[in-house]
Amino acid sequence: MKKAGLERCALRERVQRSLRDSPVVALVGPRQCGKTTLAREIARGRRGAYFDLEDPVSLQRLAQPKTALEPLDGLIVIDEVQRRPDLFPVLRVLADAARRGRRFLILGSASPELLRQGSETLAGRISIIEMAGFDLGETGAAALRRLWWRGGFPRSFLARSEAVSVAWRADFIRTFLERDMLQLGVRIPPPALRRLWTMIAHYHGQIWNASEIARSLGEAHVTVKRHLDALTGALMVRQLQPWFENLGKRQVKAPKVYVRDSGLLHTLLDMATPAVLHAHPKVGASWEGFVIEELIGLAGERNAWYWRTQAGAELDLLLMLRGRRIGVEVKYADAPSMTRSMHISMESLKLDRLYVIYPGSEPYALRPGVEVLPLPLARERLIAARDGRLARRLPHER
Repeated sequence: MKKAGLERCALRERVQRSLRDSPVVALVGPRQCGKTTLAREIARGRRGAYFDLEDPVSLQRLAQPKTALEPLDGLIVIDEVQRRPDLFPVLRVLADAARRGRRFLILGSASPELLRQGSETLAGRISIIEMAGFDLGETGAAALRRLWWRGGFPRSFLARSEAVSVAWRADFIRTFLERDMLQLGVRIPPPALRRLWTMIAHYHGQIWNASEIARSLGEAHVTVKRHLDALTGALMVRQLQPWFENLGKRQVKAPKVYVRDSGLLHTLLDMATPAVLHAHPKVGASWEGFVIEELIGLAGERNAWYWRTQAGAELDLLLMLRGRRIGVEVKYADAPSMTRSMHISMESLKLDRLYVIYPGSEPYALRPGVEVLPLPLARERLIAARDGRLARRLPHER
């Protein structure tokens, strides 16, 4: 495993680029995903100030926020900003002052309310960057199996043993439900939220059916949807939206749901070891969610959908990159082959490329425009497409 890759260089460069362009940059993500470590790396050696709103001294320093912040120059970092929502109007005033060289980097645990306040109060002045745990580009391809099993949270991925990693994830889930959600303003009883989160883990990779899940939980479907949205806003769950257009086919219009971190998924499903995962009936769904998170992290959430018809034709992931339609099918199989659903997706959606991602190591072609790829190579293909470097023809087509 390449340790240098854990420095999160690409994410750091993205934050630094945003700081050049925007007076306020918000770095949001779940607790323990590495926001503070990254912010301290960016701030190291730069003129400015650091406020940690979990520290009573920092809270006291910001008792009169405008008075405390207005004289400061350089990079001003405010950690755990969700604890002081009253700071957003002050930041708007200071951002409009346009003092040369002054930038604000604010860190917060992701929540719908934090994102709403930042977007509304600081509209036109803020760049919001979502942060998750490690991805494959940071850990290196050699760590793929470990990253899939343990997930990307640094303390889980870097734990000294499997038992320590599993125990950390169990503690994280409990603390997140019992403390973090309440601190984020989500007033949902922890047992109810845990039941839903566990149910989502069992539905991982399936189309959301609010009425069916509500019946299973003994709740109203609107209540279940509100709780789902809370977990989505906290970046614990992904609702992958459907793509639909006028194709002369009846298409599904409900989202698919995934637990975003594969390590947390395995803990919610009570998997104790990697051997249990590989024998579990959800192993294929787990692999699908892991791959989809990796690729959406590269392409961007706004460029990603799934597609399915009422007749059963389906595409796991549809990405729109620089005007190209790139389809992704995820298969947990030794040697995936062309399926009828792939043919329908290629023709109906007029895909420029279709990548079939599998856990093997050798790429091979199924037909012109369709490749079976290991995940590290698929990442390279998508980075090239995102950056405008995707070749018109695949290597085997030349």
